[in-house]
Amino acid sequence: MQLRSRKLPRDAVHHPVFARFYARVSVTADHKGGIAAYREELLSGLSGRVIEIGAGNGLNFAHYPGAVSEVVALEPERSLRQLAARSALRAEVPVDVVPGAAEALPVKSEAFDGAVASLVLCTVRDLPRALAEIRRVLRPGGELRFFEHGLAPGRTLATAQRVADRTLWPLLFGGCHTARDPLAAIAAAGFEMGTYRRLRIPETGLQVPSSPCVLGVARKPFTED
Repeated sequence: MQLRSRKLPRDAVHHPVFARFYARVSVTADHKGGIAAYREELLSGLSGRVIEIGAGNGLNFAHYPGAVSEVVALEPERSLRQLAARSALRAEVPVDVVPGAAEALPVKSEAFDGAVASLVLCTVRDLPRALAEIRRVLRPGGELRFFEHGLAPGRTLATAQRVADRTLWPLLFGGCHTARDPLAAIAAAGFEMGTYRRLRIPETGLQVPSSPCVLGVARKPFTED
């Protein structure tokens, strides 16, 4: 694998308190909240070289199918990156955990067969730029697999999301913005939308601003417009 130098610093994101919180809560959510099953669905059928954007503590690694020849997993937050590196040692496919931010991917163009964005597009600082970078590094016809939370279809919760984004939510949750619309952003970035489905997490009980989710696939066109 050949990485290329980019302008952003190695630790472009620094949220040590949130990183510790996320490392604990995400493991519980995987085992007790059913998130592991969504990860399995997200990654099913992938093959070849894959780049994962914002790998967190590496919970996706255990779900990559054997047809994947290599995973380059970028994680900008140092504490989470260290946890991801440990998870990579237990993975059944080769995983290389590296520093890097979504807005400046340190890899060559058209180098990957697939890209994975899992609960990360809500936190990137420049969403259009990040999606443009993902499109750049995918080969023509390459897939973007996404599992993201975003703007609620109902007015009441959508209003609550916008209020949360303007107040404490991003400060408390590592820069997360709950009112972004990942489907619209992916389409605007020039991807061809494939199948997707909307989810609610948790499935029952009280909804929070991060409850509305979407899981699906988009593709980089074989030809440019």
